Amino acid sequence: MKKVLIVGAGAQGGPCASILARDRDVSEVVLGDINLDLANKVKDKIKSDKITATKIDAGKVEELERAANGVDAVINLTLLKFNVNIMRAALNNRVHYVDTAFWDPLVTQMTGHKPLELNDEFKKAGLTALIGCGATPGVSNVLVKYACNKLDQVDSICIRCSGKIFKKPKDIISAWDPGWSPRTAICDYAEQPIVLEDGEYKRYPPFSGREEYDFDPFGKVLLSYHAHEEAAMLPRFIGKGVKYVDFKYPVDVQAGNLIELGFANDKAIDVKGAKVSPLDVLTKLVRSPVNAFFTEDETVKLPVDFAKIMLIKVKGVKSGEDMEYIISYRYNLFATTEEMLEVYKKFGTINIYVALPAIVGAKMCMGGFAEKGVIGPECLDPIKFLKMMADMGRPVKFHETISKEVCVS
Repeated sequence: MKKVLIVGAGAQGGPCASILARDRDVSEVVLGDINLDLANKVKDKIKSDKITATKIDAGKVEELERAANGVDAVINLTLLKFNVNIMRAALNNRVHYVDTAFWDPLVTQMTGHKPLELNDEFKKAGLTALIGCGATPGVSNVLVKYACNKLDQVDSICIRCSGKIFKKPKDIISAWDPGWSPRTAICDYAEQPIVLEDGEYKRYPPFSGREEYDFDPFGKVLLSYHAHEEAAMLPRFIGKGVKYVDFKYPVDVQAGNLIELGFANDKAIDVKGAKVSPLDVLTKLVRSPVNAFFTEDETVKLPVDFAKIMLIKVKGVKSGEDMEYIISYRYNLFATTEEMLEVYKKFGTINIYVALPAIVGAKMCMGGFAEKGVIGPECLDPIKFLKMMADMGRPVKFHETISKEVCVS
């Protein structure tokens, strides 16, 4: 039986605690947040004796170390700026670490092919720090590895992500709502995306590389390059000579407008004698994504009105033949109202697509099925990862197409 610390009781921390509380392999879940009332509210909704709520300031390593004492793994679901603190606390307590996203300083280290911060220390301690193990990055990386394992040489990896909404809005005027951390979302849109071209990393302007991509049968979606971890992680960890990697995401016009107005700027400006950060103003005004977790018992009664689609293309060579693997799947992990209800009954939440892969990653680390050091999900055995997802109650169902160039002469 394992004991797990979750840092962050927000939009993903709540679902993560709900899933772990129902896991027969887990004896105790410590849910830590700087907002103790929020952590207690999550605990009260889940109604499990396994959960202990505690106040943690993720800006203070000593508080993190105290909370991590005696646990088997730490799952970090808080703001990206606290990643190194939480990694350090896990390392000092000799426990495994998992997060679902990281930030540009680590991307810069990757693109420079320098050792990741704390990599050697985690290796020496016989521990794993699994970074970017959510939905995307996360399951996307695992499926990329699944395809790459079938090739002798990998030439290119292209990832296309789409969130298709079927219902018509009640009004053409609506507030910006990314559906997850507004701070991270707006900063991702504002950041210059990384693309690997001819084996070299290049940066492009935000919202560049636009294309209308057809996500059959759901129709076309306008995509652009997007600052995301895959383009930095995959070349480093996949190897096999990969020369091209990109990641494209739906163009968010509202986010673009806010960025052009300066709301992604975290430097304080003068407003009538007061110093205020435009980014702080924006994130204060945008609806908190944690609210969704507390109303999910009502949500599951509604029809599924969206489709979160991921498409992965991996080109390369197998036994001298040019081949391409195309994998498409719903990364929210359900397609119908019946499946959504099944997910809710199993996990107490429908928002599992980030939290469940993080838990699977943590289990692989604790079970000794992961390399030591700082690694990405593509370093895990994809078959074992996918089987564990299925064993936990939610298989990743994907469609795989294989093509090769044939010439009869």
